[in-house]
Amino acid sequence: MLVSPSLLAADFGRIDAEIEMLNRSEADMIHLDVMDGVFVPNISFGFPIIKAVAKRSEKPLDVHFMIANPQNYIGMARDCGATIMNVHQEACVHLDRTVRAIKDAGMKAAVALNPSTPVVMLEDVIGELDMVLLMSVNPGFGGQKFIENTLAKTRRLRRMIDSYGSHAKIEVDGGVNEHTGRLLAAAGVDILVAGSYVFAATEPEDAIRRLKCLGQ
Repeated sequence: MLVSPSLLAADFGRIDAEIEMLNRSEADMIHLDVMDGVFVPNISFGFPIIKAVAKRSEKPLDVHFMIANPQNYIGMARDCGATIMNVHQEACVHLDRTVRAIKDAGMKAAVALNPSTPVVMLEDVIGELDMVLLMSVNPGFGGQKFIENTLAKTRRLRRMIDSYGSHAKIEVDGGVNEHTGRLLAAAGVDILVAGSYVFAATEPEDAIRRLKCLGQ
């Protein structure tokens, strides 16, 4: 199991220490949530923070753009150090064009789906994707309860990926802990995004290690 701790749940008053902890840990990447207050009802952080994290991080940056018109920021995402650019299907009128532009910019291309968006919406681009992010909460705020239907949705997505011969990995974000992570692993998830479960833990490195063991 790959683990991508969500920096949105970190203590930004000691962000250097939080990133150092992630560098020491078994985390595979760092998840950054960019929110614009338009596509989702919250505002988080933007490119200056991404750039600062990239300078300190030894892990790839998994950047999740919960914003309107993400295609306008592909070059900026690359220049700030994003390894994976994750855009929402619901925010992209021309999704195929956006996915190709992300890959042409030298980043891995990922597409996120809100809880109510069916996986069939990705049927015609699944072969081009490096990753699909299933939101297991409605995006915008941390600490929400896991939506159980995500398990069936994950299984449907796994069947689609396998039937099309795609190499896309499945990532899930929202309400992830050891219990829900075990269920998601059984459903076919490759990457777990965890915020509160990691950063609120007494021993966050151990929390990351426990999530990674779920794939065994």
